[in-house]
Amino acid sequence: MKKTIYQKYLLLLGVLMGMYINAGAQLSPMGNMYFYNQYLGNPAMAGTFGEINLNLLYRKQFNEVPNAPIYQVFTGEYAYTDKAAIGLNIDLSKSGLINFSRIMGTYAYHMPVSNSGKLHFGLSVGLSRQYVNREDIDAEGFDPVINRFNDRGYRLDGDFGVAYTDNSLTIQATLLNLNNALNTDPNFIEGINYATFFTAAAYKIKVNDDLSVEPKVVYRGIKGMDNIVEGGFDLAYEEKFNVFGLYHSTHNATFGMGFKYNDKFKITGIYSLGPSAIRSFTGGDFEIGLGLMLNKAKKK
Repeated sequence: MKKTIYQKYLLLLGVLMGMYINAGAQLSPMGNMYFYNQYLGNPAMAGTFGEINLNLLYRKQFNEVPNAPIYQVFTGEYAYTDKAAIGLNIDLSKSGLINFSRIMGTYAYHMPVSNSGKLHFGLSVGLSRQYVNREDIDAEGFDPVINRFNDRGYRLDGDFGVAYTDNSLTIQATLLNLNNALNTDPNFIEGINYATFFTAAAYKIKVNDDLSVEPKVVYRGIKGMDNIVEGGFDLAYEEKFNVFGLYHSTHNATFGMGFKYNDKFKITGIYSLGPSAIRSFTGGDFEIGLGLMLNKAKKK
């Protein structure tokens, strides 16, 4: 009897740890979404930076603790005209005992409104699931609570975004996790600690022919938590080398750099200090990204 109680205690502790770490993940999302891969935060940005744009991202705690989160994300964009693009966003992450998978397909439309300005609209639709991998549980038998948790299976989900861009200005707004926002089932448990919206504004300033600086402000919503304000800038040299820094109202900061080779291959490295609420558990996260860009968007 004592052994069974002990096993259930450890199992519950692992689930709670996963939920707590997931809250930290929402406070500090993938750093690439701010400047290097804006499709991560807004489906309307799919296909705005080339005909084919493929990115593989991996993030892990710098000083790892037990059951620390691991993030693995793939994004692919294909602009089949200069007005339309499709995308694929696959997120396979893990926090504690909680595994998370999300597969989203995207359609984006880019409508010219002036010589250099465009309005962008994007919709991502797909499936998401949270589950506990039974192989991670070192116990005899399985608690029925875990079975019920896993039996929820995949659910339909989506994001909707809009944006305006010209040669200098970028303004964005995204509604995230539409399943939670639109579900009217009285038996539906919406939970907390998920992103609800993302808004951002940036303005690129040409210092000279080689150097540009792009200040950016971001305002994000998290269910059950205070909304987050972020601000910083990206410094680019010849559109081949970038460094950026952002400060967050959660009293932490994110720093990153990116290098593009031959206008096709891209590598990024980003370090994020942990939010003050969980900084005692970790020294922060390190994120690396590999990208491939092919051609420029076609024009018809």
